[in-house]
Amino acid sequence: MATSVAQEEQPILNGNISEPQTKKLTYLPTELLEHILCFPVLTHVDICNVSCCCKRLHDVSHGRGKVWEHQYKLRWPRLQRFYRQNESCDWLREYKTRHRVGIQIRRTVESISKRFFTEIESLGMPEHFCEDELLFILNSDKRKSLTLKYYARKILYFLRQQNILRSLKTFLEQPAEQQSALEGAVLVDQYCNPLADVTLDGVSVQLDEIIEKAKKMLRIKNPSHPSLQFSLVCAVGDHVIEDFELQRQVLFALNSVLYEQLQYKGNECDYYNPLNSYIHQVLLRHTGIPISLSVLYMTLARKLGVQLEPVNFPNHFLLRWCQKPRKSEDIYDFVYIDAFGKGKQLKAKECEYLIGHQVTADYYNAISTTEVLLRMVGNLLNIGKRGEGNEKSYQLLRDSLDLYLTINPDNVQYLLLQARLYFHLGIWPEKVLDILQHIQALDPSQHGAVGYLVQHTLEHIQHKKHPATPEVKRRSAPEHLEVQYSVGLIMKHKRSGYNCVIYGWDPKCTMSQEWITTMRVHQLSNGADQPFYNVLVQDGTCRYAAQENLEPHSSPLEIGHPEVGRYFSEFTETHYVANEELQARYPEDTGETLDTVRQLYHRNAPGSGSQEGTPAEDQNHQQAMLM
Repeated sequence: MATSVAQEEQPILNGNISEPQTKKLTYLPTELLEHILCFPVLTHVDICNVSCCCKRLHDVSHGRGKVWEHQYKLRWPRLQRFYRQNESCDWLREYKTRHRVGIQIRRTVESISKRFFTEIESLGMPEHFCEDELLFILNSDKRKSLTLKYYARKILYFLRQQNILRSLKTFLEQPAEQQSALEGAVLVDQYCNPLADVTLDGVSVQLDEIIEKAKKMLRIKNPSHPSLQFSLVCAVGDHVIEDFELQRQVLFALNSVLYEQLQYKGNECDYYNPLNSYIHQVLLRHTGIPISLSVLYMTLARKLGVQLEPVNFPNHFLLRWCQKPRKSEDIYDFVYIDAFGKGKQLKAKECEYLIGHQVTADYYNAISTTEVLLRMVGNLLNIGKRGEGNEKSYQLLRDSLDLYLTINPDNVQYLLLQARLYFHLGIWPEKVLDILQHIQALDPSQHGAVGYLVQHTLEHIQHKKHPATPEVKRRSAPEHLEVQYSVGLIMKHKRSGYNCVIYGWDPKCTMSQEWITTMRVHQLSNGADQPFYNVLVQDGTCRYAAQENLEPHSSPLEIGHPEVGRYFSEFTETHYVANEELQARYPEDTGETLDTVRQLYHRNAPGSGSQEGTPAEDQNHQQAMLM
């Protein structure tokens, strides 16, 4: 790039031809050189090579200059929000750090299936760099690198949850009067949905839109209403209306907007759906349960100048509105608002009709924000316990237990449940021992249950040091000759009609006699004496299907199951390619799947040697200059 260029004309001076006049790239002004080196086609490798040409170009490409700033922001645009505008920064150093984090994260994700993913904590790297690389992996080619994406998602899930837990602990350390029920509800929502885009600012913007609608209605009824003067940017508690009639006008406007205009309602048909407890879903679906609707209602009323208090009424969360000028604790001095019942206002005795039995005066008392969160998380915990024992319900149970014990860390009942859950799932045995030790210190009477779990957890840890070799199933074995289908094939269930992909098989049904009886396997033509297949179903469930009930799908399609990446590396239009671990368990299935695909769909299927592709960015990772 620094070569000389001779001019076309060589002037003659005193009868002699002058020396050729030359111009070099390095003669250009610094600003112009920077502009050239920021041309989009140039990569970081090109800039490294250019900076090695000469001192001039090396100086132009210095770490704090525009060239490396351009390279950094071009390659990692999501990271721009972590830097202030016009910030002076060593961009080359930042580039190298982010680059090395990317290499390490990829290495970790590629090997993560061999151990529990919480070891990501030990990486000791900038968290926003780790997250950016994980998002880069997740946003790459949708149908490739499925196993890599599967574990990248798990790591990102874990990292974000740890960050949210830290925020929750900070929130709980605040004085009670500074704690906002809305902020607490958002933290609960974020923890249970760490991959969703849920923020307090985003939720607040939606609430401000509802407030503007309520103000519009107030303006019609009472143009001089003091709520119309309140600014949306004012902190909660800045303004409280003292006049009860003016407060009543606010609640009337709020009811009209929420329940008539926007059609918010209590979800009576699907009460135990966890979405009813997530504040961003309540705002999206205009549907919730008493506590989530109450948090929404209470926050809106407070922003409009009306103080409402949460009431931990049994089986039906309520709000109370004081009707006396001075602070009162007499339950008959309050009106009770049922946010689940379209904002209906009730007297104390009428509240008992909601639950069908009498309660003591204690149940009408106001509770703190912490107690509101405990009830909200407790609802989610009960939903998790009611679940069907699948991956989704276990995850909800784990998440809600984590939240509950962060708020109330000494609850022995839930500590024991958490220890049993982790023991049952066979994960994080070291944490199980920590939990059991804490239980023993809190309540020595739990010695029996603790001792049993300690013994078996220690056995599990010892077993992990010498893991058993997974069973290898070869189709050529005599006992497997009746197995018709292979892993990776996309199937359709003849009776139920669901679409699925095979990720395992047995030559005979291996389930218990109780399961066989319950599922009426004996009514099948071949009963339990036929091959059975482990399948991932389109609806997100995992099932165990008899061979006679399955048939290859006439038009193969992707199976939208969250566990697909655990077993497969790629979708190839006709079938899924088993990843290394699944191929090791079923070494002869890959060829069988390809043969079946050729016969079924009359075209050449992708080669069995298909491996997870290495994108150009992976090749760049190997450049020594950035190591």
